[in-house]
Amino acid sequence: MEKNEIVRLVKERSGTDARKCMKCGKCSGRCPAYHDMDIKPHQFVSYIEKGEIDKLMQSKSLYTCLSCFACVERCPRGVAPANVIEAVRQEVIRQQGGNKIMAETVPSMIDETIPQQLLVSMFRKLNK
Repeated sequence: MEKNEIVRLVKERSGTDARKCMKCGKCSGRCPAYHDMDIKPHQFVSYIEKGEIDKLMQSKSLYTCLSCFACVERCPRGVAPANVIEAVRQEVIRQQGGNKIMAETVPSMIDETIPQQLLVSMFRKLNK
């Protein structure tokens, strides 16, 4: 898949309009994982707007992000850096071929402590 197509898909899947970002850094300032990230939340938004997807896909921040959405809560413009990070993370997983879960494997995952909603959400998310 070509670079521009990946950028388009990430923008679409994140539902984030990166052009709204005013680069104030409030999202990064609120991030509890900030010090462990090589690319900060506000930088993810900037990179995706510039189309620099390669750097994002190789970033360790994809797996450092706690998905706590503190960055989303703090943004005065309604930009969602966590959604961008999640969309890039999912694209990396898709390209590695590790995003599929077969319907036949779900019954083996069921036990009384796991909510059914979790299994359904996981199945939907990993089979896009």
